[in-house]
Amino acid sequence: MSRLAQTAGLTDIQREILATVRDFVDKEILPVATELEHRDEYPTRIVEGLKELGLFGLMIPEEYGGLGESLLTYALCVEEIARGWMSVSGIINTHFIVAYMLRQHGTEEQKDTFLPRMAAGEVRGAFSMSEPALGSDVSAITSKGVRDGDTYVLDGQKMWLTNGGTSTLVAVLCRTDEGQPEGTARHRSMSTFLVEKEPGFGEVRPGLTIPGKIDKMGYKGVDTTELIMDGLRIPANRVLGGTTGRGFYQMMDGVEVGRVNVAARGCGVAQRAFELGVAYAQQRHTFGKPIAQHQAIQFKLAEMATKVEAAHAMMVNAARKKDSGERNDLEAGMAKYLASEYCKEVVEDAFRIHGGYGFSKEYEIERLYREAPMLLIGEGTAEIQKMIIGRRLLEEYRSQG
Repeated sequence: MSRLAQTAGLTDIQREILATVRDFVDKEILPVATELEHRDEYPTRIVEGLKELGLFGLMIPEEYGGLGESLLTYALCVEEIARGWMSVSGIINTHFIVAYMLRQHGTEEQKDTFLPRMAAGEVRGAFSMSEPALGSDVSAITSKGVRDGDTYVLDGQKMWLTNGGTSTLVAVLCRTDEGQPEGTARHRSMSTFLVEKEPGFGEVRPGLTIPGKIDKMGYKGVDTTELIMDGLRIPANRVLGGTTGRGFYQMMDGVEVGRVNVAARGCGVAQRAFELGVAYAQQRHTFGKPIAQHQAIQFKLAEMATKVEAAHAMMVNAARKKDSGERNDLEAGMAKYLASEYCKEVVEDAFRIHGGYGFSKEYEIERLYREAPMLLIGEGTAEIQKMIIGRRLLEEYRSQG
């Protein structure tokens, strides 16, 4: 077990789960991650292994066949998985955001229908907010849902859908402002629709098309796609929670879980980069001694390790805050911002320690160097996190003058 990124106060069950996941990462993910990543190949065997471990049901309550574990346990598992290969953590992230949204906001019928199959890994979740013409401005979405008897007809185009091809249940945010009073705030005119589909690409159900995978710089293996709705009919009972107009709040609640996840991924990737850097520094010799004995490299290792520890501590704090039932948008925003920025810096320092070999695809650090930038934009850019943090701080420290 690494000296870094230890978590105090864990139960025996939590420690046992983490030890099992870490062993799985060391034996089943790390030996094949770089090869699969270079081929942009979906990690089918790894995903089946996670299914056997019960990780798809980690946060789903026991009454629905899950393990009923906390967000902290989940985040620590994500940290371990991302240490092996960040793309694998992305596969379970969107699944758990949808499961969490169902658990918190779904009707009893929706929970009974989906959560047991999600816990077993038979239904794989994905969620969709972003669109081609907008970035972080969720209130500007144009995809629409219009009521037609006992169904809604959905039209629009979505972007950056993780698990777009492999998922079988997608939570899709659309405008449902028909019949709303004039002047209704845009964020009060959105609804989340639970869209069931077949896995694969092309027309996966009438009115719903998943084009092929988007070719990315990094974060390969996991399928990232668009989602096109053209007259897609959805039963009215597939509005999350059974009532329209709550979609924005449901999605933001899910995104808070996602931000803790991205922070955990940043911690895992940074930890792996440190492991690679400190190992290489002790193997590589210059001027008659390992480069680890040069003061400049020791300073770099010290900075890297400190950043790994700081990011981990903030991620754990954000997860525990959410588990306590308290509002955690401030903590989640801080953790996501710090962990993603520090991850980029730690990976770059490990890349520098490797020298010219870091530029070779034969070395793992090359893969990490391409993966880290995704964390800077996933679940909201650094600028969005700063806006969230700043607004919350002003709420907490409102001037009385």
